[in-house]
Amino acid sequence: MTLIGMPRIRERRTPTRTGRTYHLRTFGCQMNVHDSEGIAGLLEADGMVPATDPEAADLVVFNTCCIRENADDKLYGSLGMLKRAKDRRPGMMIVVGGCLAQKDRDTIRVRAPWVDVVFGTHNLNRVVSLLDYAEEWGPVTEILEESDDVAVVPAKREVAHSAWVTIMIGCNNSCTFCIVPSVRGAEISRRPGDIAREVADLAADGVVEVTLLGQNVNSYGRDLDLGGRKPLFAGLLRRVGSVDGIGRIRYTSPHPKDFREDVAVAMAETPAVCEQLHMPLQSGSDRILAAMHRGYNAERFLAKIDLAREHIPGLALSTDVIVGFPGETEQDFQATLDVVAAARFDSAFTFIYSPRPGTAAADMVDDFVDPTEIQDRYRRLTELQTTIGLEANQAIVGASVEVLVDGPSKTDPAMLSGRTRTNKLVHFAGSIASGSLADVRVVRATPHYLVGALV
Repeated sequence: MTLIGMPRIRERRTPTRTGRTYHLRTFGCQMNVHDSEGIAGLLEADGMVPATDPEAADLVVFNTCCIRENADDKLYGSLGMLKRAKDRRPGMMIVVGGCLAQKDRDTIRVRAPWVDVVFGTHNLNRVVSLLDYAEEWGPVTEILEESDDVAVVPAKREVAHSAWVTIMIGCNNSCTFCIVPSVRGAEISRRPGDIAREVADLAADGVVEVTLLGQNVNSYGRDLDLGGRKPLFAGLLRRVGSVDGIGRIRYTSPHPKDFREDVAVAMAETPAVCEQLHMPLQSGSDRILAAMHRGYNAERFLAKIDLAREHIPGLALSTDVIVGFPGETEQDFQATLDVVAAARFDSAFTFIYSPRPGTAAADMVDDFVDPTEIQDRYRRLTELQTTIGLEANQAIVGASVEVLVDGPSKTDPAMLSGRTRTNKLVHFAGSIASGSLADVRVVRATPHYLVGALV
């Protein structure tokens, strides 16, 4: 049954699923990760406990993404395997939420009718009520087309000392490769006082590092009106930076066309804000950037990062780059290599373009680049960035850096891992509690991480 347009069920205030188990799998970006923390928080507030084995759990939740080409295959493959488990245990419940659910609500029902609950990006706070409905009445789909507010729910954080904080949802841009505006809706900003109070509560709970989340954080506050004032992102950085107990502030992601000098100045003048900036390039070709509807050219992009570096000493830069966008020629790709070489990013997330139904670029079928050529370009780009990243990390060898300890290394439990203020991963030996700050001297560099020794 679909609940679109029907009255909402009142949320229960007392736990009703005490002792039952859930398994939660997240696909996609940091926003999805933070959404999953909220889903987990709601389930545990209802008495549930996490389980590692999805086939043995009482409830399995998939929080989906629709950005990458194989997102659909991963979801339906997982749902197919779980059908056998659900046939053996009819009381097992399966939930699909997030971006792919928002986009493909009807497809999920057709391809996986054994799913109990389908919900979208605007109503994750209703997951418990939707479970109540499904248990009593059968499978349910609830997709809201838009939000009128940013829902804040109790989060189950995986890391005690670090937290995500959503400052806005949605996106007003029209990048031709991106489906986010369709599934996340228009931009809605939270009031700055509400954000500051949440950060203060996190600090009181032992959090020392927060990452401010938004699809385009530089647009923060443009939809708000506080007595004739517009609360802009630079002011929010300063306000959050004044919260006692918060030692590190990061944010993601800004849009290059909207990055302004006041933000760079606020970053430089607010001690808690880390010297790290993620600035998505996507392409270095002016022609391709225009086809992507990015709103800047290569010259303006490089001017933006020059501006940031001018104000913020020791700034580390990361980026996103798409290879093989429809119509990309060798000349276009060479322009991308030129910008990457000039920008000297510390790290880059590189992607091969994949068409997403519902985006303008997906209709450019006659302009698709030969896959063999794309693979060669991707190799050349990653080789260039690997060299640049190694050189950037080698420049730190011998220096002492402040590391926020995350815990044992995932690859070598005998070592600790943590992040510098510039978000570089550091491995080192020692016995220090997670969430502590350590002075570490860098003794060796690789393209993707550093090795150090406690000072």
